[in-house]
Amino acid sequence: MAVQRTLCIVKPDAVEKNVVGEILRRVETDGLEILALKMTRLTDQQAQGFYAVHRERPFFKDLVAFMTSGPIALAVLEGDDAIARWRNLMGPTNSSEAPAGTIRGDLGTDIERNAVHGSDAPETAAVEIPYFFNATEITAPVEALAG
Repeated sequence: MAVQRTLCIVKPDAVEKNVVGEILRRVETDGLEILALKMTRLTDQQAQGFYAVHRERPFFKDLVAFMTSGPIALAVLEGDDAIARWRNLMGPTNSSEAPAGTIRGDLGTDIERNAVHGSDAPETAAVEIPYFFNATEITAPVEALAG
């Protein structure tokens, strides 16, 4: 397995429910390392830029409105096969179809208010992480510091 990094967004619905700590607990329990963590509130411009791939889709305006409706928590996660592991923890995009025990199954409501976002591929993570974090905000893993 390759060590990977992935972006984690705790969306406004989950922040409003006060479950950021529960989500981060699940991340750490799975053995993923949190290399960076911050809270912010997206501007329309930031949300439109981040979700630009969906610009032509009918749900784009609603997605931007939702993602700017309240604060979000952002994290960079690292670990062996981190992208697949984080996506497994999240569960399917539509919370109403996500099984119990997944973050979206336990904490989400529907396809939009699904509590979390995660990168879907290494190429996506390589674009998404620097969208929100600069290199000085991401801590090096302990092993790299010892070497």
